Amino acid sequence: MCGLAGMALPAGAPPPSAAVLEAMIGTLHHRGPDGSRCRVDGSVGLAHARLSIIDLDGGWQPMADAEGSLQLVFNGEIFNHVELRRELERQGHVFATRSDTEVILHLYARYGDDFVDHLNGQFAVALHDVRRQRLVLARDRIGIRPLYYYCDGSRLAFASEIKALRAAGLPLSLDVAALGDVFGFWCPLGERTTFDGVRQLPPGHRMVVDLRVDRLAPRITPYWAWQPQTPTVDAAGEDACAEELHALLVDAVRLQLRSDVPVGAYLSGGLDSSAIASLALRHAGADLRTFSLAFEDTEFDERPFQRLMAQALGTRHSEITVSQADIATAFRDAVWHAEMPLVRTAPVPMLLLAGHVRDHGYKVVLTGEGADEVFAGYDLFKEAQARRFMARGPGSRWRGRILERLYPYLAHSPARSAGFAAHFFAEGGDPASPGFAHAARLRSTRRVLRFLHPDLRAQVDAVDPLAALAAQLSPMDGWAGLDRDQYVEASTLLPGYLLAAQGDRMAMARSIEGRYPFLDHRVIEFANRMPPTFKLRGLREKRLLKRAMANELPSAITQRHKQPYRAPDSQCFFADGQLRPWVADMLAPDRLAASGLFDVRAIGHLVEKCRAGRAIGYPDNMAFVGVLSLLVLQERFLQTAGPGA
Repeated sequence: MCGLAGMALPAGAPPPSAAVLEAMIGTLHHRGPDGSRCRVDGSVGLAHARLSIIDLDGGWQPMADAEGSLQLVFNGEIFNHVELRRELERQGHVFATRSDTEVILHLYARYGDDFVDHLNGQFAVALHDVRRQRLVLARDRIGIRPLYYYCDGSRLAFASEIKALRAAGLPLSLDVAALGDVFGFWCPLGERTTFDGVRQLPPGHRMVVDLRVDRLAPRITPYWAWQPQTPTVDAAGEDACAEELHALLVDAVRLQLRSDVPVGAYLSGGLDSSAIASLALRHAGADLRTFSLAFEDTEFDERPFQRLMAQALGTRHSEITVSQADIATAFRDAVWHAEMPLVRTAPVPMLLLAGHVRDHGYKVVLTGEGADEVFAGYDLFKEAQARRFMARGPGSRWRGRILERLYPYLAHSPARSAGFAAHFFAEGGDPASPGFAHAARLRSTRRVLRFLHPDLRAQVDAVDPLAALAAQLSPMDGWAGLDRDQYVEASTLLPGYLLAAQGDRMAMARSIEGRYPFLDHRVIEFANRMPPTFKLRGLREKRLLKRAMANELPSAITQRHKQPYRAPDSQCFFADGQLRPWVADMLAPDRLAASGLFDVRAIGHLVEKCRAGRAIGYPDNMAFVGVLSLLVLQERFLQTAGPGA
């Protein structure tokens, strides 16, 4: 796992500056602390910061083919590189290293731009075809690894993180449309980022740039898409499908254990991480060490299940216990690495967990991320199922009782009051609309907008969030409701927040590579061929996955109600009834007014509500965290020359 950066200029322009490339890659030292290198060849400069995991002595980048006509920088892992190498060698290709990076060079030489179709991995690639004077960028199917770019025709700058583009002299300003996205869907939609003019290459896409022209004009095309298929099995085939899924997961884990350094695993106490750890230990023969995140707050702590699973597996296990003070202390660092406003503190403990893993001498961990999207594990899917059920009989009282089964882990669940629940969940529009399942989340999060400066809020409100969402999605005509809900989640929250702000960015901030066997594209394609009822039957989530893992895990894990990962929010920023000193400085009325972003009076009321312990629901907590993170983002990216202390 690494960090990459680069610059491409049109024909006739002076070569990119090596000093600029060094400045760009220098900001990504956390992604590649084992060394960095730069190379300028004609109108393209490439830079790379390395985290050595495969072929520790070789594999340095930028890497060139034997003739020097192809230059490559690459962030990620190609898990099937062994099989690809064997096939290429049978076709006459000769390799100089054991690196998966070199496999990409040979695949491009063999298949051209279609090289991506052969890759099983998580990757961001920048390949300079010197002879043909073209640049190819590509990103993995799901968006596990980031790739940002800025192009104004006179230059194309690209990097693993936006801070590297800033180091290239790109002035940053907030993208108001993206701000509306974040304060609705938790992340920017589509190619947008928090910053105006900075784009991200979408998951499953590649970019080709002709370097022979006077003005650069990137051409972006998809090569893979999340696409449900017509099921070909019925309920009688569920056992056979569970066996097939088990075998597929074993192989996905086997591939993702490939490494020249030890591989650990996260244990959250839930089904997903437990399944991955069990498969790694019992079927791949891994000498596995496991790591867990615990909380001082019992409401969020899952230690009993984590320890139960570690004991059942017999792994060497360690845990880190995080306090509210720990979250407050690390919050600004988390925002710097996330490069976007946050509406929850949940990424911060993941940053601390990654540091714990690194302190124990590990660079790589397997995680259970992705199973909820692939196998319909979220309460959001169950909520939408319940709301569709209610919509078929809107006057029925007994149908409304189904809401009582939602969110049992929340102390202040919206489903606790029958009257409030009926009102809360009834709003959501047409059950066939793309945003139907996400309406409640959107409505709760957009309450953050009440605290923006009226002028800024007017700009954000001018954009219809559901129309903006629909514009980013492919047509879903004829899809089942659950298929639509999963596709929307996999196109928004998964790559934009979970794999970005809470995943890659927090892990790589501490030089840790996360690996996600549930996001092996073969697993996703298999699940998308299954009937919706194999994933969610009634309100029983991840049915097929539980059946596939029934003989692997303790029943206390497989039968446990899904408890999503959460962390304490606004309460972290108070101590003894007062704002922590640095938070008080950030939220001082004169500073809020000077920012030009907020309604100072409204935020004063919000702070007092949180201080008094009356912010018990999601909206106020998200508003507090959103306001504070946006202030930090402004301070770190828009007002200073560097990341600061």
